[in-house]
Amino acid sequence: MSDFFTTEVIVKLCAIAALIVLSGFFSGSETALTAASRSRIHARAKQGSKGAGIVAKLLESRERLIGALLLGNNLVNILASALMTGLMLSLFGDIGVIIATAVMTALILIFAEVLPKTYAITRPDAAAISVARPVSAIVWIFAPIVRAIQVLVNGVLRVFGVKSDDLSWTVADEIRGAVHLHTEEGRVDKHERDQILGVLNIGDLDVEDVMIHRKNLVMVDVDLPAKDIVKQVLDSGHSRLPVWRGDIDNVVGVLHVKDLLSAINKTSGDMDKLNIAALAREPWFTPETTSVLDQLKAFQQKRAHFALVVDEYGALMGVVTMEDILEEIVGDIQDEFDEEIDGVKPTKDGSIIVAGDVPVRDLNRACDWDLPGEDAVTIAGLIIHESRTIPDVGQVFSFHNHRFEIMKKQKNQITSVKVRKTGGRG
Repeated sequence: MSDFFTTEVIVKLCAIAALIVLSGFFSGSETALTAASRSRIHARAKQGSKGAGIVAKLLESRERLIGALLLGNNLVNILASALMTGLMLSLFGDIGVIIATAVMTALILIFAEVLPKTYAITRPDAAAISVARPVSAIVWIFAPIVRAIQVLVNGVLRVFGVKSDDLSWTVADEIRGAVHLHTEEGRVDKHERDQILGVLNIGDLDVEDVMIHRKNLVMVDVDLPAKDIVKQVLDSGHSRLPVWRGDIDNVVGVLHVKDLLSAINKTSGDMDKLNIAALAREPWFTPETTSVLDQLKAFQQKRAHFALVVDEYGALMGVVTMEDILEEIVGDIQDEFDEEIDGVKPTKDGSIIVAGDVPVRDLNRACDWDLPGEDAVTIAGLIIHESRTIPDVGQVFSFHNHRFEIMKKQKNQITSVKVRKTGGRG
């Protein structure tokens, strides 16, 4: 036995063990640093953690970090395997190659890969901070070699038409992916998900996407008797109504319920003394192509809540309010005067009866679907866009993993559709 464990053998075994420990360090460090939450690391760095600050700097150049760790890991693994192979050959002859392969595979897999990576993934932030200083030194030492390797790799990729600096994702995409993942895992509920995605998606919307269409507006003819106008305003349940004269497109003002009630009080309820035209405030028009974020800023600057939306020809398209924009983030806002709109009704067979003017985004939010809303605002618009025709009652279409059956029409307007999800993701 003493002849077997000579000094040379013991030294080589100790060297191999040390190299496996180093390999485990590189593997665990790579996992910890790539799995660490950049937001949490940034927060801890702001709180004064020097280790977190080093980690944050390392993560700013992931290519250099990963390159240095992979280089170190491969160096120690190859060296350890070479030492073990030479040792086994000297002890057992030609069969030593097989023995060395089996032993090193087991040792590297267990102690240099699975064990350190499992530990690192269970507590990535703490592990990343603990290895930050030595890893930072390793990255600095290997920087010239890693830089040369990156140049070579980028050159090879360009030959195949791939640019390593092309990023097809954005921070918003990363957040969306994280939100969807946590929702599927049950860590984020549907309402929270919708609110977070609402904040992210609102920058992609124009005013025409969130406005109340003109056909759904309650508008006041200023030339009607004051008594009739008061009844129409009170029956509407709205606090602000567009006022028109002669032609419905000729909007001359916006009537605020508070102004109307104040005037009624001043006249002691005498409707004949009311001058509705004088009560109407100056209308504010905004183009339908205005982004929702710009409109929100304009509302804040003007301290207003109500704007009339017009197209490129100046024709009235609808109305947008501060509430419409906020509902894109927090969901439907109901007050004591709102009525529930039966725009979405589930049926016993699993289908959904949808009014044609229901926005695609609202249906997606209500049913947790993912129908595209880029080319059409409403469900009726989506069907017309996809079918390239004005469908008849009874026609059935299938697209985007959903089945659409036209239930009702009014002239060329689709008023009711039965929708059923047929498979896949909406």
